[in-house]
Amino acid sequence: MHSLEIKNCDFIDTAQYHVSALNVKGEVSSVATIVVKRFQEGKEAGPLDPKPHGFCAEHGVTFETTIIDKFEVAFGREGETLSLGCTVIVYPTVKKYQPEVVWYRNSVPLKPSKWVHTHWSGERATVTLVHLNKEDEGMYTLRVNTKSGFDTYSAYVFVRDADVEVEGVPVAPLDVRCHDANKDYVVVTWKQPAVEGSSSILGYYIDRCEVGTHHWAQCNDSPVKYARFPVTGLVEGRSYIFRVRALNKEGVSRPSRVSEAVVAMDPSDRARLRGERHTIVLLTYLGVVPGEPCDVVVTEATKSYVVLAWKPPVQRGHEGVMYYIEKCISGTDIWQRVNTGMPVKSPRFALFDLAEGKSYSFRVRCCNSAGVGEASVSTGEITVGDKLELPSAPGNPVATRNTDTSVVVIWGASQVKHLVGYYIEYTVVGTDKWMPCNNKPVKQTRFVCHGLTTGTNCVFRVKAVNAAGYSQSSPDSDAVVVQAFQFVVYLLSVKFVVYLPALKRYFNHFSFSENVFYQFQVRAMNMAGVSKASLASAALECKEWTITVAGAPVGLHVLEVRDTSVVVLWEPPAFNGRTPVNGYYLDVKKASAGEEGWKAAHEKANKMKYMKVTGLKAGTSYVFRVRAQNLAGVGKPSAVLGPILAQTHPGTKEIYVDVDDDGVISMIFECSEMKEGSEFVWSKNYQTITDTSRLTIITEQGKSRAIFNSPSLEDLGIFSCVVTNTDGISSSYTLTEEGLKRLLDISHDHKFPVIPFKSEMAMDLLEKGRVRFWTQVEKCTSACQVEYIFNDVIITEGQKYTMNFDKSTGIIEMFMDSLEITDEGTFTFNLVDGKAKGTTSLVLIGDGKLQKKSEFERAEWVRKQGPHFVEYLDFTVTPECNVLLKCKVIKVTVNICTVISKADAGIYEVFLRDDRGKDKSTFNLTDAGKVLYLILSVNSPMSIDLYAPHFSIRDAKIAASERVKSGVTGEQLWLKINEPTEKDKGKYTMDIFDGKDGVKRVFDLTGKDRARVVGGLPDVVAIQEGKSLNLTGNVWGEPVPEVSWTKNDRELVSDERYKLKFEHGKFASITIAAVTTTDSGKYALLVKNKYGTEAGEFTVNERLGYLQSILPPAHAGALSSLNK
Repeated sequence: MHSLEIKNCDFIDTAQYHVSALNVKGEVSSVATIVVKRFQEGKEAGPLDPKPHGFCAEHGVTFETTIIDKFEVAFGREGETLSLGCTVIVYPTVKKYQPEVVWYRNSVPLKPSKWVHTHWSGERATVTLVHLNKEDEGMYTLRVNTKSGFDTYSAYVFVRDADVEVEGVPVAPLDVRCHDANKDYVVVTWKQPAVEGSSSILGYYIDRCEVGTHHWAQCNDSPVKYARFPVTGLVEGRSYIFRVRALNKEGVSRPSRVSEAVVAMDPSDRARLRGERHTIVLLTYLGVVPGEPCDVVVTEATKSYVVLAWKPPVQRGHEGVMYYIEKCISGTDIWQRVNTGMPVKSPRFALFDLAEGKSYSFRVRCCNSAGVGEASVSTGEITVGDKLELPSAPGNPVATRNTDTSVVVIWGASQVKHLVGYYIEYTVVGTDKWMPCNNKPVKQTRFVCHGLTTGTNCVFRVKAVNAAGYSQSSPDSDAVVVQAFQFVVYLLSVKFVVYLPALKRYFNHFSFSENVFYQFQVRAMNMAGVSKASLASAALECKEWTITVAGAPVGLHVLEVRDTSVVVLWEPPAFNGRTPVNGYYLDVKKASAGEEGWKAAHEKANKMKYMKVTGLKAGTSYVFRVRAQNLAGVGKPSAVLGPILAQTHPGTKEIYVDVDDDGVISMIFECSEMKEGSEFVWSKNYQTITDTSRLTIITEQGKSRAIFNSPSLEDLGIFSCVVTNTDGISSSYTLTEEGLKRLLDISHDHKFPVIPFKSEMAMDLLEKGRVRFWTQVEKCTSACQVEYIFNDVIITEGQKYTMNFDKSTGIIEMFMDSLEITDEGTFTFNLVDGKAKGTTSLVLIGDGKLQKKSEFERAEWVRKQGPHFVEYLDFTVTPECNVLLKCKVIKVTVNICTVISKADAGIYEVFLRDDRGKDKSTFNLTDAGKVLYLILSVNSPMSIDLYAPHFSIRDAKIAASERVKSGVTGEQLWLKINEPTEKDKGKYTMDIFDGKDGVKRVFDLTGKDRARVVGGLPDVVAIQEGKSLNLTGNVWGEPVPEVSWTKNDRELVSDERYKLKFEHGKFASITIAAVTTTDSGKYALLVKNKYGTEAGEFTVNERLGYLQSILPPAHAGALSSLNK
C-alpha cells in the first residue's frame, strides 16, 4: 500500500494528482483531483485545526507566524529529562505584543507541574519533561496564537521503559488515576504495560501512601487481574496517593508513577470547596432512627469483588448516618452482615471474598446514635464474575514504508467495550524477539512506528487492551523493508520550488553589451525535470564599475554548524573597485533582532574568505553578512545569509586523528547519513585539495581517511571534509606545529615501540649468600624473549646462573650462588617482544660491602649446619636481684645465675663443638657496669614528683587536692584528675629520682580532641503548628569543630525560616520561626574537625494542640528554650 499525505492543505494544493506504478511487465497509473475550499467561518475549528490568518484591526497589521527549527520525533527513557523546542517568528514585530504559546499532548493542553516545565523566551518556545514516564508518551503540539489566527507544529515523543532489575519481570503499569472518591472509599484505575515480561501478567498490587509521609501500604493481599480496584478503609479528611505494580512468574515490576493526590471526603463537601452550588434538602430529626437507603445497585462486578452504591435516606439524624451492608446467598433466607466491626461512612462499598459463580442479594441499613434503621430494598440476585470481556484480536495489520527509520501500520478495529487502546509490536525477520513500538496505548487504528533501523526487514502485529486485560495478538503483517518510499507525483497547474543542496548559488556571465539593460530569471532542476522560471529581476544596466570601494561578496554559505559556533564562507565580489580587495568584515545578529542588532564578529580585517564564528547561543537563529574592503574603504554588505539555527545536528561526528601500529598518521571522518550520490570532499583551508602528493584519500562506505604521505610543516592548516547530498554534514581539524610534533612523536613510538618497565633492574641478597637480579615489565605477550648479558657477553643457565621469566606477572629473575670479585661489572636484560624492545641494566663495581655481606650470609648458613647458638650469650636480672647469664643452643637453654659484684667484671665465653663443627658466643660484662649499678640500686628509696602544665617559663608543681590525686599501686604510678576543665590542658612531666640517677616521662594533653556533640539535644520534639522552636546543642572538640545542620539528610542553610547559629565555639542552635507540617522530619547536628566527626540526631513531629519533648536521662535539661 502506498499513500500521499498532504498536511495543512492550502489553496495552492488544488490540483490534479497523477501516480504511476512501473515494473518490467508494464505501467499502470491513476489520476485524482483535489479541490481545497475556503475555510467556513460558521464551523468551529478544533483546538489544533489551522486557521487562515486575518487582519488585526487593533494593531492595524496582519500577523504572519512562521515556526522554524522544529523538534523532530524524539525518544527518551524513563527517568531521563527531555526538552522540545521551536523557534517562532511573528511578522511584523509589534512593540509590547507577544503571541500566546500553548503546548498540547494528544490534543490536551499541558499545564505546568513538577513533571512539565514550559518556557517562552520571546523567540523560542520550549517544554521540558523533567522526569520521563510512559504517561509522557504521545503527540506533542506547539500552538502559537496571534490576533490574526494561529499556527501549529506536531511531532511524536516515545518513552522507552527503564531497565528492569530482574530479568523477565514485567515493566511498570501506567496512567494511575482515582475516581469516585468518598469519605472512606476510592476507585483506582490504571493501564496495563506494553511488555508483560517472560510470562503473562498474573495480576497487580495496589499501594497507597498518605500525603506527607513516606510509608507505602499494600491495599490488596492477593493480586487482582482487573485494571480497576476499589480501595476502602481510608480516613476521612486525609489525602492519599496511589501506585500500582505488576506481577508475573518471575517477580514484581517497578511501581508506576504515583497518582494525583485525592482527599477522602464527601463529594458534596468537595463540590462546595470548588465553589459549585447544589441544592440539598436534609430533614434532620434529633434522636430519631434514620430511614432506609434507596436505589441500592451493583455498579461493578468482577470475580474478585462487587461494588455497591446507594442514595442516603431523606430522614436522618442531626449527626449524620453510617451504613451496614448485608448479603444473602441465593436460595436461602439468611442475611449476613458484611461489615460487622465498623459501619461505613460512604454510600459506596466493595465486597471481597465472594465465591465466583455464586449468586448473592444485597441490602443496606442506616444507623446513627439513635439506632439501626430498616433495611433497603434488595438488589436482586447478582452472579459473581467478570462482566467485561476481553477484547477481540485486531484485524490484519498492513505495514507500508514511510521514511528511512519509520513504517506506517494500519489495522482493523477490535470489537470490544470500553477499549483502552492498542499496542503495536515488531520483530526483525529471522529473530523471535518482539519489541514494542509504543509504550502508551493508542486508540486510533493507524500508527507511525519510528526508531527502526534502516534496511531491516520487519514484521508487525497489534493487540488490544481494556480493563479486563489483553486481547490475542493480530495476525502478523507482511514483511516490509525499512527505507524511505520514493515516488514521483506530477502536480499540474501548481507552482513549486526545488531547493538544490549546492553550495554555489551565483553565476558570472561576461557576454554582455555595454549601456544595455538586462533582466534575469532562474530555474531549478532535479531528476524529475526543470521548474518554472523565477520572477524576473530588476533591470540592470551593463556598464563599467566606477565606484571606488569593492562590491558586495557573493556565495555566502555555512559549514560545521554547531551549538556554539559556525563557519561562514563566501566568494570575493564581482568588482574589486579602484584597488584590489585586501580584507573582509563579517557581521552577525540574531534573526529576531532589528537592524540595530548587527554586530561585527571581529575587529581587524580578515584576509581569508572564511571565518569561524564562536560564542553563539545554542538553539538561537542567526543571520550573517559580509563586507569587502580595499584601500578606498569598505563596500556595501552582501545579501543576508540565514537564518541559521545554532544547533549541532544529532549524530554529528568530528574529524579525529589516528596513528596506526606502523606509525602512519591519518585523519578520519565518519558519516552515518550517507545517501545515494553522497561523497566525501576534503579541503585544506576550505579550498578543495588538488595536490595528491601530500594526502592519500581512501573512502570505504561511511568512512573517509586522509593519510599524510610525508607529514611536515607544509601540512599545517585547517583540514575540512564535507559530505555532499546531506543536510550540510561537515567537520574540520586544525593541524598546528605543536600538534604535528606530538603526532610525529606518537608515530615514532608506534614504529619503534619500547617495552615499558614497571621497575628497573634491582638486586636482592638471599639466604646462603645467593644473589637475585630481577625486574618487572608492565605488559608483554607470550612471544616475549629475554637475553641475559654480563659485560657484553651473553650468559646462559648453568652451574652458576639460574634464570626465570614469569610472563603472567612480567617478573624476570636471574640467580647467582655467590658474589665474587670476578662478578664486578654490568648486568643487562635485553627484551624483544615483536617490534617492541626494552633494556635494563645494573652496575656492580667496587661494592666491597655487598661482597662481604654475601660472604657473611654464606658463612652463617655454613655455621648453622653444625652445632650453633640460636641465641647468643646475654644477661637478665631475676626478681631476687641475681644476674642471669644465658644462651640458647638449638633447643637447649644454658643458664648461669649468680650474685655479681664489681669483681666479676670481664669477658665471658661459651664454646660448642662436635664432629660436625664448632661455634662460640662472647659477652663483655665490663660494658654493663652502669646497668648493673642501676639493677643493684633498684630497692633504694625513690621520690616521685608530678608537675603542672607548661603554661609559663617556670614549671609549677601539682598540689594534691580532692580533684587532683596521685599515688603508686603495685608497679604503676598514676595521676587522677576529676572533672577536667580547659585549665587542665598542657604537658605533664613525671620525674623518678633515687638520689643518683633519674627517669623523666612527658605526656601531652594539649587538647587534640575529636569533634563531639556532648549534650543539649532531645530524641523527639512534638510541637503545635504555628509555634516557634529553638534547640541548642553543646559541642566539644579541639580544634573548634565545623558545625552544620541537616533535615532528612539534606543540609540546611540559614535563612528567614531556619536561623542557624554557632556561638563561643561551644553552642550550636537552630530556630524555626513558625512550625508547619512540612517541618516534621529527622534532623541532625553534624560536627567535624581533623580528629573526627559526630552527629547528634533528633526528630521533630508537628502535633495539634499540645507540646511535648522527650529527653533521655543523659540529656536532662537539654531543651534550652521554646518560644510559645
